[in-house]
Amino acid sequence: MDIPSIISTTRELVVEHYVFAEVAAELDALLAARVDHYATATTPEELSALVTADLQTVNGDRHLRLKHHVDAVSEGDDEATNRRDNREFDESMGGVPLLCGLDGGVAHLELAPLLFPVGMVAESITAAFTLVAHASALIIDLRRNHGGDPHTVAFVCSYLLDEPTHLNTFHTREDESYQQFWSLPHVPGTRFGGTRPVYVLTSGTTFSGAEELAYDLQQLGRATIVGETTGGGAHPRRGFAVHPHLEATIPTARAINPVSGTNWELVGVVPDIAVPADEALDRAHREALTALGQS
Repeated sequence: MDIPSIISTTRELVVEHYVFAEVAAELDALLAARVDHYATATTPEELSALVTADLQTVNGDRHLRLKHHVDAVSEGDDEATNRRDNREFDESMGGVPLLCGLDGGVAHLELAPLLFPVGMVAESITAAFTLVAHASALIIDLRRNHGGDPHTVAFVCSYLLDEPTHLNTFHTREDESYQQFWSLPHVPGTRFGGTRPVYVLTSGTTFSGAEELAYDLQQLGRATIVGETTGGGAHPRRGFAVHPHLEATIPTARAINPVSGTNWELVGVVPDIAVPADEALDRAHREALTALGQS
């Protein structure tokens, strides 16, 4: 394991790509000063832990890390974070591990462990929302969801809104570009629509793209968030292989919500109704029944 080379490559990638140029300069100097410390690592996993701890000291960005992979990262694969574990997808029933009806005509829909890319998950999400279209109220469970694709966030939101709506914008540092995300004018299957009650369940481990889904719906006033404050990771990232078992994951853009003008980075999505995560489903169900006049 050529540690000096790994650190040098990681430094170059941070300086070139990290969304905040001034922070990138600080991190470059920090990593350079810590090379002897990193030399104490005897495995890629140990090096990952040492470097990640330092990368997150300046501004606490949890997306910024040197990620260890048990399975080798493919040579020439710069977009390692875009690859999804097909077994995980299959084991979660296509990203929809649970869908059931609760008393009072309330549907409970879990999306986990990721909001997989639309090309993978569109069929299962379409099927799920076609079923819950018959419910009087909907509970979307993101307590075990740790991230995903912003296009999938927009796809899910499209089933909960009646017309195209601006959801989020990414500002990319490298080319100073802006990419807007809107809900879709048409969806396959049946919309739940924009009027019936929606509740979103969160936990302290709800992260990244799952946080965006909760935050977008909260800012639009379309859903009530129930549970715990989420993890606080709002910066979309790219992955770069720097060793067969190490990937530098570097945020390259920042999210700008059209309502708040900011995002959930570091602060997380603060629930409208704060309860422990394991109590969130029962509380949301009670809230739904009350909203439906069944309490």
